[in-house]
Amino acid sequence: MSCNCHEMNRRELFEYINQISFAVDDVKLFLDTHPGNQKALDYFQKYKEKRMEALKEYAEVYGPLTVDTVSENSDCWNWINEPWPWQEGGC
Repeated sequence: MSCNCHEMNRRELFEYINQISFAVDDVKLFLDTHPGNQKALDYFQKYKEKRMEALKEYAEVYGPLTVDTVSENSDCWNWINEPWPWQEGGC
């Protein structure tokens, strides 16, 4: 999974975030039973960073999907007036 996040449209970026989030969650489950697996730890770190990069890009262009990507300088509650990602006119 590679991300040229700035070249993706809203739907593509949202789908990428879903895919990479699944990968991060899946490796977290593996690490629950294999906490010393260095390869899995490296994979987790790499894809966790890619996920945050994609979430930040989405937040800058379309508004935050998660609370940790809300900008301090933005009107962070304006997102409630926009279509939700799964609604018509959203992603």
